[in-house]
Amino acid sequence: MNLNFTPEEEAFRQEVRAFLASKLPAELVQKTKTGVRLGKDDYKTWQRLLYEQGWVSPKWPQAYGGTGWTPIQIHIFDEECFAAGAPRILPFGIGLVGPVIINFGNDEQKATYLDDIRSGEVFWCQGFSEPGSGSDLASLKTRAVLDGDKYVVNGQKTWTTAAHWADWMFTLVRTNPDVKQQEGISFLLIDMKSPGVEVRPIITIDGEHMVNEVFLDNVEVPAENLVGELNKGWDYAKFLLANERTGIAGIGQSKAEFRTLKEIARVERKNGKPLIEDPLFQSRLAKLEIDLMALEITNMRMLVEEQKAGKPGPMSSILKIRGTEIQQQLSELSMDAVGVYANPWIEAALEANWNGEPVGPEYAPARTPYYLFRRKASIYGGSNEIQKNVLSKAVLGL
Repeated sequence: MNLNFTPEEEAFRQEVRAFLASKLPAELVQKTKTGVRLGKDDYKTWQRLLYEQGWVSPKWPQAYGGTGWTPIQIHIFDEECFAAGAPRILPFGIGLVGPVIINFGNDEQKATYLDDIRSGEVFWCQGFSEPGSGSDLASLKTRAVLDGDKYVVNGQKTWTTAAHWADWMFTLVRTNPDVKQQEGISFLLIDMKSPGVEVRPIITIDGEHMVNEVFLDNVEVPAENLVGELNKGWDYAKFLLANERTGIAGIGQSKAEFRTLKEIARVERKNGKPLIEDPLFQSRLAKLEIDLMALEITNMRMLVEEQKAGKPGPMSSILKIRGTEIQQQLSELSMDAVGVYANPWIEAALEANWNGEPVGPEYAPARTPYYLFRRKASIYGGSNEIQKNVLSKAVLGL
């Protein structure tokens, strides 16, 4: 594998940089780089700008709005967006349900949903996990019973990210309780405005409200909202989760965080030299950088293989494991780097309208919530222990 970028790829990088310099709003950059909370409108603004540029869904087939970029171009685009301070695109529409509809949905579903997914006019959430079904997702209990031309859905979903913003939810439901667990699951699209849908917030340890509980009480869903075949939802979920795990690796975001970490470590301290001059910290920093470079190379290999196969393979589990481990190491080193400024965390300082005294350097208020948020990275999207089981079966044949 040639690890050098071609002149054409470097020219593409410059094209992306020029777009970011002219179109990425400065207020979004400021929020992203200082850890200020992003709202629904922030995500919507950035997605709309990419949609208008034609760059919002680079992995989609060109017939449905994809860019036709090579895997290396997709990697460059991701890297440059995070380096410039762009917020991430919430994955539930573009990265998850969109590809499922493209690959398994019917023509009417494609015509109804795909453009609104790309434009960001319709926000989505993912209704997979349940109180008793997280890593063991196939044990889910939410039922959907066909009644004439509609399904009646009853159950509960949890850890549902952005459900309080979402217009629609794609979800797994049990449509046949009398067969093997994986064989009785279907993939359903639910309008969040439907009677019987209730969203309750879950406030996480970092003080954020991004996840929720969703209760479904006799929710009526048109039968036409079934994606693909009845009782084949587990196959579609495996396809979707492979895409999710690839995105969770977050190479571009980790590289941007690593640059921030080095900037923090270069700040001269009141009682001594900058932390980056400490040999022990240098050693930890060097090891992390090597691990991140290795992950980046692995990611590019996976992208090339994905392009050939048309879907992610088991390597997506490797990316998820190592990517989240590196994210956690980054957050730990960041806490060490800010030192005492990690302690007096004032949550209100993360709001855009904060007008109080600065809490240490500009970057300091964001370090503690960043650290707390990353504690769960090895769990969401399928815990790392589950990913090792996936690899043992798919790669080692155990």
